[in-house]
Amino acid sequence: MFDWYVENEYWFAFIQLFLAMLGMGATLKLQDFGEVLTAPKAVSVGCLIQLVAVPLVAYGLIVSLGLTGGVLVGLALIAAIPGGTVSNIFTYLAKGNAPLSISITALTTVACLVTTPLLLDLLITEYMPDDFAMPVRQIATEITISLLLPLILGMLILRFLPKVSGFVSRWCIRGSLFTIVLIVLGALGAGRLDVAAFGWNNIALICLFFGVLALISAVIPRLLKLKREDSTAIEIEVMVRSLNLGLLIKASLFPAVVGVADPVGDFVLFSLLIYAALQIPLGLALVMWRRARAPQLLPG
Repeated sequence: MFDWYVENEYWFAFIQLFLAMLGMGATLKLQDFGEVLTAPKAVSVGCLIQLVAVPLVAYGLIVSLGLTGGVLVGLALIAAIPGGTVSNIFTYLAKGNAPLSISITALTTVACLVTTPLLLDLLITEYMPDDFAMPVRQIATEITISLLLPLILGMLILRFLPKVSGFVSRWCIRGSLFTIVLIVLGALGAGRLDVAAFGWNNIALICLFFGVLALISAVIPRLLKLKREDSTAIEIEVMVRSLNLGLLIKASLFPAVVGVADPVGDFVLFSLLIYAALQIPLGLALVMWRRARAPQLLPG
C-alpha cells in the first residue's frame, strides 16, 4: 500500500527541501546579511559552533560510545547539516537577534556545500563497508540544486515581485510542512519506523546529543559575553537544524527499494525524525522561556 512512498522517497525529500528554501528566500533581502559586517564577533561565534563544535560533539559520542551502523550515520548527518529555516522564526518569537540568526543560517547554508560532504566523509567513512565511497560531488550538487538555487530564486521573487512574495513564502512553507507529514506517514506505513528495532537506548542517545548541543549553545556565547539577543539567536540556531536537508541526503545515500530491507537507512531516517520530534516542542519551550526573560519595553 505504501510502495508509492518507498519508490519516491528521494523526491519527497527533494520537494520538501526545495519548498522550504524557496519560502525562506522569499522573505530575505541582501540587507539582511549586513549583520556579518556590523556584528562580526557574534556571527563568527555562531558559525564556529555550528561548523566545528557540533561535529566535535558528534565525534565524541561516536568514539566514546562505540557507535556503529545507522545510528552512527544518523548522528553524523544531524551534526553535518546547518541550522534550519525554522530557527529564524523561533529566534524572532524569542525576541532574539533575528538578523543575526538569518546571517548565520545563510552563511552555514552556503558553507555546507563544502562542509557537509567533508564532515560526513570524516565521521562515517571509517565505519562503513570497505566498498563504500562518499559521493562528495553528488551531495554538493544536490545541496546546490535543492537548497541554494531555491533560496536565490526566492530572494529574486521578493526583489522583483514583492507583491506576491508573501503568498509564495506562506504557501511554500505550508507545502513543505505538508510534505514532512507525508514523509512520516509514508515511512510509518511502509514499516520503516520500528521503535522496537531502533531501541529506546538509541532514542536516549539522540536525546543526549540534543541536550549537549543545547548546553554548549547556551554556555559558549555567555562565556564570550555576547548580548542576550545574540546568545538567544545562536542557541536556537544550533539546536534547530535543517532536518529537511538531512532527509534529502539520507535518501541519496540510502535509497529505499520496494521489498528490500535496509536497516541502516531505516535507522538513519529514524534518527533524523527523532531529532525533529525533539527540536520543535523543546525549541518552542525555549522561545517561551526567552520571551519571559526578555527585557520589557516601558510604555510611553
